[in-house]
Order: sequence, then structure tokens, then C-alpha cells
Amino acid sequence: MTNGKFDFTNYFKSYPDKDGYFGKYGGSYIPDELKVPMAEITEAYFNICKSRKFINELRRIRKEFQGRPTPITHLERLSNSLGNVQLYAKREDLNHTGAHKLNHCMGEALLAKYMGKKKVIAETGAGQHGVALATAAAYFGLECDIYMGSVDIKKQAPNVARMKILGANVVEVTHGLATLKEAVDAAFEAYSKEYKDCIYCIGSVVGPHPFPMMVRDFQSVVGFEAREQFMEMTGELPDSVVACVGGGSNAAGFFAGFLSDPVDIYGIEPLGRGTDLGDHAASLQYGTEGVMHGFNSVMLKDENGDPAPVYSVASGLDYPSSGPEHAFLRDIGRVKYDVIGDDDTIDAFYTLSRLEGIIPAIESSHAVAYAIKKAKEMDHGSILINLSGRGDKDMDYIIEQYGIR
Repeated sequence: MTNGKFDFTNYFKSYPDKDGYFGKYGGSYIPDELKVPMAEITEAYFNICKSRKFINELRRIRKEFQGRPTPITHLERLSNSLGNVQLYAKREDLNHTGAHKLNHCMGEALLAKYMGKKKVIAETGAGQHGVALATAAAYFGLECDIYMGSVDIKKQAPNVARMKILGANVVEVTHGLATLKEAVDAAFEAYSKEYKDCIYCIGSVVGPHPFPMMVRDFQSVVGFEAREQFMEMTGELPDSVVACVGGGSNAAGFFAGFLSDPVDIYGIEPLGRGTDLGDHAASLQYGTEGVMHGFNSVMLKDENGDPAPVYSVASGLDYPSSGPEHAFLRDIGRVKYDVIGDDDTIDAFYTLSRLEGIIPAIESSHAVAYAIKKAKEMDHGSILINLSGRGDKDMDYIIEQYGIR
């Protein structure tokens, strides 16, 4: 702490610590049989993350294959409709495959090749992580198994088709609520049996160490790009930055570029249908400390202390916990975590589409909705939104559930 405030000067060297903790959150709570493979992943990552060869290869892939850097767009018509606050969007929807997920998937697949693995395994909710990993597997010539809940398979049919076209084996998960949590359960179980030949590529800043750190590091390209671009575009920093938060990969990477700056940071969770347990997935807002899927963080619990049923209109946000770094940033007061419900989210989906010609993912629409709400409360200033994905995958579901407005 410095002058009563947290000192972010050496933040990324200090957090997480050697055991994978952000304060009291994080760590590695895994069965004994997975401790050796997780240690191997950690060692391999630290061995190559500072390697000139690895960094140069990842930079080449980002530029020549992913289409990075993605631009920032001034949302001028939307801004004018709201008043004097200027809204901007970091366009991760223009990253290859249509979302931020490829940023860490290419890094994880490159790590798998370095380790001599033949297969990658992952879970997916909205399908964007599954598509991104299937893309990375095709690029590097790896086998790919994607575990996905049957509810999400129905909601995200276009992404399921994309995964299969890319050569991935999509494994339907039918137990429990058959959504993201159950997909993670099934993927972990499969990995415990196949770890000698494969690597589990977690799709967010969750899970046992080193994944919260590793995924954040790969995603931080978004935040550091955005900071540089916004300064070049406007000559100053934004007053606020906003990103949606489920597990929290897009937000962790986006926030990384601004943690040490005098910028207000907002992470937006899904309030869904309301505050009753089972009607939302806002773990940082309503949860308590607990361990699931190999890490300690803040989670929504049922009467038995187990992960509670959750809901969100966005398949990528319906997870009963959040990344340990988000819990830490909440506790030290650096990031304000707030909520937006389904109705405002869908309104924002249509508003951005009609005013700016950008169809956002439902996940990203939570951040857009909060930025609109925030802009109406401000007299002037600027807000930078992380538009983490595009809405192609959501259009059939939106039309079926809400019609064309």
C-alpha cells in the first residue's frame, strides 16, 4: 500500500504469488493425481513466457492470423443520443473468430505444442471459447474435445456448427443444469484421465493456478492496446472503462492496461431476471467465499454450501463464481463491480445495432447497457467499453425469444 492506496507499480510481478494467490483468493485445490500435470503446465509456462522465440511467434500469430491490433471505435451516434458523454468501444468483435477468446487460446495451444501434447480439452458456454480453441487446434494440428452443456448447445447452435466444421469433437453434457458449470465439471473429469497426452485449456481466469494468471497474461494485450490507442485517438485517458464479467477473462485482460491509471474501472455481472438465487449469476455482488473447480474465490451457494443454480440470458456469463483476481480487485476497491439485468441488456443489444451498425454479443451487451446507464448519470467525460464479442452466435436465440424490435 502507498499513501493509503494500493501500489500497482509491481502488481503483475507480485500477483499472483508463487502459490497462485491474489490475496486470499486463487490457489490450487485439485486432486493429487492432477498436481503433477498442473506443476508441469506452470513450469512450462514460466519457461517460455519470457522467451523471445515464444513472444515473437505469438506476436506474429496475432498480427498475421488474428488481425490484431483490433481498433477502437468512437460510438458517435450512440453518444449523441445520450448527451455530452462520449462512448468508445474496443472492438474485440473484430478479432478472428469474433471475440477475445482467441487471444489466450492461441497462447495455450502454442504452450501445448511446446509441451509435446497431442490434444487440447476445454469447456465452453457461449461457444466462443470452444470456437477459438477449435481454431487454434486446427492451426497447430492438434486434436480438440469441447465439453458443452445441452442447454447452451441449443442456444448457441451456430457456434456448435463452427466447432464441428473446424474439426473439434463437441461433447454434450446433460447432467445437472447442463450449462457452463457442468461443462467445466465434465472437462476436468476427462482431463484427469487424459492429462499425459493433452492439456486442459481453461476458457477464463478461473480454475487452479496457473490458469487465472496465464489467461490474464494472454488477454492483457487487449488492455495495453486499448490504452495506447485511446491516448493516440484523444490525447488523454478515458474517465471510465467497462467490461462484462462472468468468469472474467475479457475484463481481466482489459483492466490490466488501466490498473495503475486514474481511471474508474467497472466490471458488470449479469443480474438476469432479478435478485433471487437462481435468477442471476452475480457472484461478486451476492456471493460468499468458497472453493470450486480448483480455486478459491467468491461464489453463489445453495442451502448446502454447494455452487448454486445460476441464470443469465448470456450463455458465457452463467457461472456461479468469478476469477480470483476479480474478487481481489473488488476487495481492495480498485474495481467497482455492478450488475445489469436481461431487459437492459437486450435493449442495449438493439440500440448498438441500430445506432452504430455493430451487433454485439449478449455478453458484451451487459457492458454496453451499463455504459449507457452511466453516461446518463454523467455531465461529461468518456467511457471505453470492451466489446468482447460479436452477436452472430446470438441472433437466432434473440429473434426466437424477443423478436425483431
